[in-house]
Amino acid sequence: MKKKLPPLPEIGALPEALTVDSLRRYWSKTYNENGKPDWAHIFPFYHPEMTFHDSIQIIQGREPFLRMCQRLTKRSQKLVMDIGTVTQTENKLLFTWTMTIVYKKAPSTPLYGATQLTLHPDGRIIHQRDFYDLWGDIYNNIPVWKKFYRWFMKTFFG
Repeated sequence: MKKKLPPLPEIGALPEALTVDSLRRYWSKTYNENGKPDWAHIFPFYHPEMTFHDSIQIIQGREPFLRMCQRLTKRSQKLVMDIGTVTQTENKLLFTWTMTIVYKKAPSTPLYGATQLTLHPDGRIIHQRDFYDLWGDIYNNIPVWKKFYRWFMKTFFG
């Protein structure tokens, strides 16, 4: 029988405007190096009607997004996020990152990506689009698949 996820955390008020500096400060604390990830302090930055979109899924609404974060926490032993370049123009922030996940039953896997955040007029995130090559980063850690995947991508996609 599957374990139930814990209740969703209470979402407080937006602590401050989301800027290059505040994004770097809050998002670098999201994935602590001494245990499970904890996103609670960034949840107020998300609008209730937000959309999350990455290579795997599109999630509509803050509550389903929070559930996705809980599932990721449950599956991973440790998750570290290194924030690279951060830039902002009007209502968009773009940042690069390296996320290293240590799963319970697999080796640690670094993923390299970028995120575009679109802000609602009230200052909260209304849309998050994550860009990364999930399979390429995973296959780089599997000797046989690495060569095949790189050959396949080069042969069929340039």
